Amino acid sequence: MTGKVALITGAGRGIGAAVAREMASRGHAVVLMSPSENCERLAAELGGVAHRGVAQEPADLKAVVDLAMATHGRIDAVLNHTGHPPKGDLLEISDENWDLANDMIVKSVIRMARLVTPVMEAQGGGSIVNVTTYAAFEPSPWFPASCVYRAGVSTFTKLYADRYGPKNIRMNCLMPGFTDSLDVGKFAELTALKRIARVEEQAKAAAFLLTDESSYVTGQSLRVDGGITRHV
Repeated sequence: MTGKVALITGAGRGIGAAVAREMASRGHAVVLMSPSENCERLAAELGGVAHRGVAQEPADLKAVVDLAMATHGRIDAVLNHTGHPPKGDLLEISDENWDLANDMIVKSVIRMARLVTPVMEAQGGGSIVNVTTYAAFEPSPWFPASCVYRAGVSTFTKLYADRYGPKNIRMNCLMPGFTDSLDVGKFAELTALKRIARVEEQAKAAAFLLTDESSYVTGQSLRVDGGITRHV
């Protein structure tokens, strides 16, 4: 064990669960959150602890941070990961669902930053990674609310990186493309590699950003999308 602690939201399945496994394999103690009991089972498997909750609820974010501090007394790495908010045609998405998307995607990142920044300042640094989407870089009509708000997370990430870089706290975004945690095989032909990603590939990229392997990287949005985006 490294003595370091990774806090991961959305850890019940998919990319979040894969990142939990990857960070545990690198010697981090893991503190997990998701709305399902899957995160509790995974935490038990990895020797970690878990809180069942959702990213859009401030009380749940505070509870999982409090759990990490009560258990380990420090937080070195944070992965902010949530699922997609409700989809629909651009002007058919209700105000309520736009508000939900904002709470899930943008406010959850800001609220988590408020909670963990004092901890990381006190211990001399840390790393935060926000999982967004390739469609925050090249918007897609398939998930309008997601790409609108995740683009906002990229902006917040740069502002945060500038503000807290002098405190040795880094923040970056991981922008995954289509990944095998979802039934998206039909999109493989849209990528340069003609396949979708494995969750383990996304997890390794996230772990790079979460650890000192990327100690000189901050304020960036890393696309791990198999070449689906066209801009250079």
